[in-house]
Amino acid sequence: MTTDPLVSTDWLAERLNDPQLVVLDASWFLPGVDRNGREEYGRAHIPGARFFDIDAVSDHADPLPHMLPTADAFAEATSALGIGDETCVVVYAADGMVPASRVWWMFRVFGHDSVKVLDGGLPKWLAEGRPVETGTPAIAPRPFTARPNPALVRNFEQVRDELRAGRQVADARSAPRFRGEMPEPRAGLRAGHMPGSKSLPATAFLATDGTFKAGDELAAAFAAHHLHLAEPLTASCGSGISACMIVLGRARLGDWNTPVYDGSWTEWGARADAPVATGA
Repeated sequence: MTTDPLVSTDWLAERLNDPQLVVLDASWFLPGVDRNGREEYGRAHIPGARFFDIDAVSDHADPLPHMLPTADAFAEATSALGIGDETCVVVYAADGMVPASRVWWMFRVFGHDSVKVLDGGLPKWLAEGRPVETGTPAIAPRPFTARPNPALVRNFEQVRDELRAGRQVADARSAPRFRGEMPEPRAGLRAGHMPGSKSLPATAFLATDGTFKAGDELAAAFAAHHLHLAEPLTASCGSGISACMIVLGRARLGDWNTPVYDGSWTEWGARADAPVATGA
């Protein structure tokens, strides 16, 4: 494994038959998008890949969507996917890297650092003419130990206090959603953003070929949105998924400890006691 949180399609293709490697398809789509991750996985996935259901592996007692599950629930789901404590995990998604970054972050929250995101995701794999398969592979469960790292997660009160203290909070939603110029995809949410937060759309991290930016180009994406790499930052978005692209970007530049506001705008935008700003 490399210190980079991403691996290339070449790297993965060379290791597909490694018994200590498990590939996960984390395809997921926003409400209102007429696509289904599990169905697309069934039609075509990287050979040997297992499907990781972001909505299923979540806290079903929480009314907010796909909130982090308990450590025991995560361990049970991970074990059922044939992932053990020594397994190297590579995650990809049908539309690139956004949902994959969420699953990468989830593994790290539960103490499994041997996890990577496939740079360019399934679109790059397919564009290169690499093989895919259908159906579901046979899976032998492995024991998995969850070791929660709460420092990688923020709740409403913590984010509120960070904003009041003038600390950095970045929002990975699209700029029009951040400014309150378009409705949210989930009903009942106000339009706008957390006062004091800054817009940093997840798309800012992607090069024209759909791969993740690196080096000076990646650092420039943060600087262009007035965010400082040397200062702590909390990542937010609509429901805690695209925020993980910010975390992935910070990790690629050497900061592996950026937390995510798991409730994100789905929580903040619905709370009557949470202030909302619009515009830039």
